[in-house]
Amino acid sequence: MDAEAAKLLGAGLAAALGMLGPGLGLGLIGFATMQGIARNPDASGRMFTNMILMAGLTEAIGIYVLVVAIILAMVV
Repeated sequence: MDAEAAKLLGAGLAAALGMLGPGLGLGLIGFATMQGIARNPDASGRMFTNMILMAGLTEAIGIYVLVVAIILAMVV
């Protein structure tokens, strides 16, 4: 395996493993919110607002992973 192939393999693995956390996090956030709304429908507005905030923060981690993978593929 030459250096270019190893570099691209490393960037791909970094992106794949790095996106695993935000993907699971978004699923758990949605699951917990739907479960909370099912238990207490009166608080759905407040729960939905918090869910959107946490989903945005979780998605930011995924974007950081994507930027690092692109840097690994193009620069290193």
